[in-house]
Amino acid sequence: MSKVDWQDYNPKGFYDELIAAPGKPRPEAAMLCEYLASLDARELAEHKTAAEVAIQLMGITFTVYTEGNMIDRAWPFDIVPRIIPLPEWQRTEAGLKQRVQALNLFIDDLYHEQKIVKDGVFPAEVLAQSANFRPQCVGIHTPHNVWAHICGSDLVRDKDGTLYVLEDNLRVPSGVSYMLENRNVTKRVLPDLFATGRIQPVDDYTSQLYEMLSSMSPRPGDDPVIVILTPGIYNSAYYEHSYLAQQMGVQLVEGSDLVVGDDDCVYMRLVDGLCRVDVIYRRVDDMFLDPEVFNPDSMLGVRGLMRAWRKGNVALANAPGAGVADDKVVYAFVPQIIKYYLDQEPLLPNVPSYLCMFDQDRDYVLANLDKLVVKPANESGGYGMLIGPHASKKERQKFAELIKANPRNYMAQPTLSLSTSPTLCDGAMEPRHVDLRPFILSGETPWVTTGGLTRVALTKGSLVVNSSQGGGSKDTWIVDLSGN
Repeated sequence: MSKVDWQDYNPKGFYDELIAAPGKPRPEAAMLCEYLASLDARELAEHKTAAEVAIQLMGITFTVYTEGNMIDRAWPFDIVPRIIPLPEWQRTEAGLKQRVQALNLFIDDLYHEQKIVKDGVFPAEVLAQSANFRPQCVGIHTPHNVWAHICGSDLVRDKDGTLYVLEDNLRVPSGVSYMLENRNVTKRVLPDLFATGRIQPVDDYTSQLYEMLSSMSPRPGDDPVIVILTPGIYNSAYYEHSYLAQQMGVQLVEGSDLVVGDDDCVYMRLVDGLCRVDVIYRRVDDMFLDPEVFNPDSMLGVRGLMRAWRKGNVALANAPGAGVADDKVVYAFVPQIIKYYLDQEPLLPNVPSYLCMFDQDRDYVLANLDKLVVKPANESGGYGMLIGPHASKKERQKFAELIKANPRNYMAQPTLSLSTSPTLCDGAMEPRHVDLRPFILSGETPWVTTGGLTRVALTKGSLVVNSSQGGGSKDTWIVDLSGN
């Protein structure tokens, strides 16, 4: 049976994460590539099967909504990890901390003095039309002045090797449980490669998350009562909610399990009575959090929760209103936001962006729809986008009308040549496009996961990495070659 021959592996002009040139692995990937080349097709298939069995046994699933049905599927996973050398990761980590620090200062400013608007750095009309600015949050002070306690920023690498921030997810970012489970599966499948000690660990995330949440408690000195608020079993990220609750040893609750008392404190209903709650890691969208303030028909939230939060009797992560910075038009201003609040140049670049609200940008976008990716300001999960080069003339015409009707709601970017990584497809090693979602925790100080969730477009030639649209994932290795 044939073995992997890296001479035959051809990423076709794209930057490849593991292979620098035919037959030449990058230094940080040499150990892995040598190991994979030593396996024949049968052994590779056995490794793939072992991963699939582990995923089934561990119950790692995600939910797909299709044609009105909800389907639980096994997590799609590729056994070939994506590798990043430690020095590059350290630079990336510093850039992520800088970015989230500036974004938290920005959010806090918008809900207080709005200096950045008054100083003309951030356009008033962008704020005025923000779908995620919550007037109900104006004047509220959060612990450590942090609003986005958990952020997932998506990174992509272009063909010249530059790592760009594609977007920031500041509302209820998901995927970290899959990052942790990917490592658990990989350790089962490729145990010998972890013996060198060069692959940096990722398993401290849940303890860091617990510490960060604890630091927000309105009752310092006591053991805080922390809960994770989930919309319930039908939510696509329910696996993650239950996983994180189990790993941290905290209660997983739904809105009906909580009540706000006459003292404006939040209590959890237990068999033997009520127990006061200090910190809520909420995985429920703003608009469903409190029927007293937001959607009056919501069955997912807790009546009076915003009252308790405003009075400082409970901490919420992420804070309601943090999504004001989770807007693809706001994204385009992040370099100016970093400069304004920190007086620093961005360590991580944005993808060049065109804002349709500006006449010159809009004219360029409309004239070049066949070359650009157009995104609505507040969609997520890869929905509502136009990928110009792959779109039909009719689809481009439809987007032209949408842009003209609501220019503020659209921005465009060049189609990036996303980097590839070797992926096991039908028994052969083939390049597939990848991105990376690291997670940044912000409490008293920021903390970044070692690597993140690498998502992979499993369909040949596809740039869509979202699991809801046919993507999968890989383990991400940060490798230290210094010998320390």
